[in-house]
Amino acid sequence: MVKHIKKLLVATLLLTCLPVSAQELPSVRPEEVGLSSKKLEKVDKIAEGLVASNRLAGATVIILRHGRVAYFKAFGEMDRERKKPMRKDTIFRIYSMTKAITTAAALMLWEEKKFGLDDPLSKHLAGFKNPKVWTKKGIVPARREATVRDLMRHTAGMVYGQSGNTPVHQATGKACSFKNGFPMETLATASRKVGSVPLLFQPGDDWVYGISIDILGRLVEVKSGMGLDRFFKERIFEPLDMKDTGFFVPGSKVERFAANYTTDGKGKLTLRDDPGKSPYLQGPVFLSGGGGLTSTTRDYARFLQMIANDGKLNDARLLKKKTVAMMIRNQVPPKAMPVAFGKDQRPGVGFGLGFSIRTANTSWDPAGRIGEYGWGGAASTHYWTSPKDKLVVVTMEQTMPYDFLLEFALKGVIYDAIIK
Repeated sequence: MVKHIKKLLVATLLLTCLPVSAQELPSVRPEEVGLSSKKLEKVDKIAEGLVASNRLAGATVIILRHGRVAYFKAFGEMDRERKKPMRKDTIFRIYSMTKAITTAAALMLWEEKKFGLDDPLSKHLAGFKNPKVWTKKGIVPARREATVRDLMRHTAGMVYGQSGNTPVHQATGKACSFKNGFPMETLATASRKVGSVPLLFQPGDDWVYGISIDILGRLVEVKSGMGLDRFFKERIFEPLDMKDTGFFVPGSKVERFAANYTTDGKGKLTLRDDPGKSPYLQGPVFLSGGGGLTSTTRDYARFLQMIANDGKLNDARLLKKKTVAMMIRNQVPPKAMPVAFGKDQRPGVGFGLGFSIRTANTSWDPAGRIGEYGWGGAASTHYWTSPKDKLVVVTMEQTMPYDFLLEFALKGVIYDAIIK
């Protein structure tokens, strides 16, 4: 009897010591948060149809409203070769969904006055003094250095080495020493080398997607005195209970790691990265704050709900309300609008600090709403938040090259399900 009482006391003590932040986001019936269950059935049909037509192997979809989970389902398979069904706790390569986390990390240090958003990079990072700019007529001096804000909003003129053929792209790729698609330099070494690469344009004059958030990750390391992996773990993942998010998938979790597929866009899927042999099974040399993380739908939804809650989730406050307001407000100068990937322009879309921002209703993504913010990852993972509607949506899959297929198919349907 005494032993039994002691066990109960120990169990009670353990429960009371659990941090409030580890509480799961509450799940409710859609109607409890003003969504129509009937209309959300269309989400099932769309996802199931895309799986049946081989446009994607499998997917998860989570919908939160007013901070509560109104919809969370898994479809298809996470690994076709092993006939493993998709799970809600499947681990995905989230690629550029890493960027918002890195930006949040940097802003946590900015709040601690470790640097200024408009500080020139050379004030904090070696190798960025006296920048040059590439032009078709030759290399010219930059009018000013890129700033921390430029890194966050992609106006620094830094590119991805594999995304173009200019000398800037070629030199960036060489600086990172890519092998099989993965940088082989450490973040510290790559950052220093990238500092000597000419910029694609004068800082602040345009917008280009590139390695700037990886450089921001290096700033986090320098100003925190920690590796980026450790900072993420101690300052973000543990407080938010993002228990399955990291730069690699440990052996104990490989059974939940999804396969990655290449699609021809016509119904043929080809295995691209076998989860049993993936490079993601070991810690990377290059800790990519721009695209290196793996995560689950549940974990990433917790991060987004923290942002939607103005920087706080349960008892864990990571950012101030004013800081989050900056993140989700367009920061791109008018002359650099809209954001574009080469000739692929996205009218009505700017960029804040870590997120794309919908600034106007246009024919591009017509279901999108002004004020909506979000982004995605190279394997066609997507997320968006509508502050006005108190809505957070995450869709996960593993299909390359990137496309908007699932996001665009679902967005209008989900908005239409709002009944009050």
